Amino acid sequence: MRKKTESALPVVVIGAGMAGARLAARLPWATVVGEERHAPYNRVLLADVLAGRYAPDVIALPATEVRRGVRAVRIDRADRLVHCDDGSVLHYGRLVLATGSNPVLPPLRGLGDTLPDGVHPFRTLDDALALRAAVRPGVRAVVIGGGLLGVSAARALAECGAQVVLAQQGEHLMERQLDPEAAALLRVHLEALGVEVHTECRVRGLRCTTATTTESVRAVELADGYELAADLTVLACGVRPRTGLALAAGLDVRKGIVVDDELRTSDPYIHALGDCAEHRSTLYGLAGPALEQADVLAEVLAGRPARYEGTRALTRLTLRSPDPRALTRLTLRSPDPLRALDLAAFGEARPLPGDDVVRLADATRGAYRTVVVREGRLAGGVLLGDLGAVAGLARTWQDDEPLPPAMSLLHLLIDDGGH
Repeated sequence: MRKKTESALPVVVIGAGMAGARLAARLPWATVVGEERHAPYNRVLLADVLAGRYAPDVIALPATEVRRGVRAVRIDRADRLVHCDDGSVLHYGRLVLATGSNPVLPPLRGLGDTLPDGVHPFRTLDDALALRAAVRPGVRAVVIGGGLLGVSAARALAECGAQVVLAQQGEHLMERQLDPEAAALLRVHLEALGVEVHTECRVRGLRCTTATTTESVRAVELADGYELAADLTVLACGVRPRTGLALAAGLDVRKGIVVDDELRTSDPYIHALGDCAEHRSTLYGLAGPALEQADVLAEVLAGRPARYEGTRALTRLTLRSPDPRALTRLTLRSPDPLRALDLAAFGEARPLPGDDVVRLADATRGAYRTVVVREGRLAGGVLLGDLGAVAGLARTWQDDEPLPPAMSLLHLLIDDGGH
């Protein structure tokens, strides 16, 4: 009797986010279970949906057959079964956990298991649509969290005409990606959009009012006792991998579901990828690595040799041009507020002792570039404003090869690929 090939085994994918949808597009015989009622979509563009730039159907991913609105509730590893909340039971030869991540809900006074009216996470298409329905010109919105997600949400709300306050606990915006100088330029651009930015600002709680049985947010309380009036509050405090199913099934879980270079968990019949997966002690939480993992796993599940060795991910963000009528706090040293602000960051932009650093800044053009070189290799960098050199820098960084002796640090920053 001939042994079954990997591609003949039934594949079940739990999760229809970007990673699960990418895998399913490569494996048309897979069965995909997704909790959301929407077809798979590009999560990177949620801020554009909130801003009204794109309708939900515009960010939909290529058609993938998904059992929508169905939640997997239990994995039976012994019989290789997945039990779902609609009563259905799916048999698998290979199971893929693409369960993604949940937004972190900070331990704030006044924030219980049920969110008060006006308090929104910002993680899913439903979150973006709910915020879009609630925002209107003049509404007071407080965004808690100054990372990539919080900055994107604040920009989108400002474009909708809201009076936005961004509260960041850390010393500067996007601390994971930016150095202080780039963060300062980003702050200027957000302020040109009308966003009031508070850094080193710890939020203590929410003040709500109760009408009948419904609580509604009215203010955000800071640790120093100051209150920020709020009709809307957006929680953008990071994400946490969804590992509940894996834990209940007895799989190896640390911060995420532990996987090897074939994205295989501690059970040889179960794989994991995307935000929920921890590979070589790394959680990525970005779209690029999730898509790369899906491509590798598609090869593995099709019976072809492939290994995932990690992703050197580049973060990019574009802040659109503000309404000229909103420009009230600019100085002559500020970048041109009428231009969109492009930003790219990669690797480790914070130098260590012994690193070489080169920075170029052009205040008149609103351009800022910095690179860090460590032991003859490009360790990281930040580009803001003019991204002409980003392609060459990204290639150099991703190759992780020693820099040629003739290549100066200045050359790294001014090379624009011939443009």
